[in-house]
Amino acid sequence: MSFSERPLIGISTSKHTGRIPLAFHHLAVWRAGGRGVRLGPGRPLDVETLDGLIIGGGSDLHPTLYGGEVALEEGIDRERDDFELDLMDRFKDGRRPVLGICRGAQILNVYFGGTLHEEISEAYPGTRARRTPLPVKRIEIDEGTRLREMLGVSWCRVNSIHHQSVDRVGEGLRVSAHDRRGMVQGIESVNGQLFFGVQWHPEFLVFNRSQQRLYRALVRAAADRER
Repeated sequence: MSFSERPLIGISTSKHTGRIPLAFHHLAVWRAGGRGVRLGPGRPLDVETLDGLIIGGGSDLHPTLYGGEVALEEGIDRERDDFELDLMDRFKDGRRPVLGICRGAQILNVYFGGTLHEEISEAYPGTRARRTPLPVKRIEIDEGTRLREMLGVSWCRVNSIHHQSVDRVGEGLRVSAHDRRGMVQGIESVNGQLFFGVQWHPEFLVFNRSQQRLYRALVRAAADRER
C-alpha cells in the first residue's frame, strides 16, 4: 500500500503537546496501516479529507460543558474544548470512526450529554490518581461489547494518567470497561457507529498487541467507510 492510499487519521492535540507523545500516536497509526496528521486550534485543515479521528489526551474539560463546578481556569484549554466539540459536529453522522483517548473519551461522553467526575479521589474514596504510562491498573472488558471484540481479551492491564472519569454516560453510549472500583474505563456507541473511548493511553503500550488492535480497528473502519 502506497503512502497516499493509507487512510488519513486526524490526531487532535493541544498546542502544547510535545513531540514524544505525538510520535507515539503517529507510530501506532502507521503500524495499523494508516497515516496520521496533527489537528488542533490554529492548525487549519479540511476535515472532510480525514477518514478517521483520534481525540488525544490532555487538559481537563471546562466544567461548564457538563454542569460541573466552576473552579480556577488553571489547566483548562477552552479553545481546544471548542475545537474538539466542533470536530464531533463534523463526525457525528457516524460515517467515519472516532477514538477518544483519556480526555478524548471524556469529550465523547460530554458531547453526547454525559457528565464527568471532576475528582476520582472524591467519587471513589480511597482511590489515588496514579499518573504513569506503565500498565499498573487491571480493568475488565465488558462482555458483548465491541471493545472486547477488538481487544480480543476479557481483561487487561493499562496505564493511568488521569484524575477525572466518566460519571453519567452520554445518550447513545454504553460502558465497555471498568476497573475494580467500578470506575468507567471505556465507552462506546450502542449503534452501528464506531465511536469509542478509553480512559487509558494505548499509544504508550507499543509492545502490547491487544492495545494496538484498537488502532487497527480504527484504521480498518476508516478504510471501509462510505465516501
